Amino acid sequence: MNIPELIKELNFKATRSSGAGGQHVNKVSSKIELTFDVSKSNELSENQKEILLKKLASRLTKEQILILFSDETRSQYRNKELAIKRFLFIIKEGLKRPKIRRITKPSRNSVLKKSVNKKRQALKKSLRKKPNLD
Repeated sequence: MNIPELIKELNFKATRSSGAGGQHVNKVSSKIELTFDVSKSNELSENQKEILLKKLASRLTKEQILILFSDETRSQYRNKELAIKRFLFIIKEGLKRPKIRRITKPSRNSVLKKSVNKKRQALKKSLRKKPNLD
């Protein structure tokens, strides 16, 4: 996966940010909307596309488009950087393979410690009972 080529496939749209206003607020478009069409990407292999479509299914539209918004700062440039950073993180996390779980069994020493501890605990509890006076 070539990151600079992947970034070239992104589409950006600047809109007016929501929230409290003030001077200059109605003139600037600092909110960034990033869109990425997963199914039409030339940079991703077919296998990578399938993985992303499965893992990001809840984030994608019906047309397999990933949409991210960024309006954290007043600067359009900084919001664009933040959106790209978040996009790359989402793609890398989506393509990560989960670790294969290897089945293990407890060591002999840990099993022994457990049984000794259980016997000690049982003895402690049995000593709390009222004595049997028969």
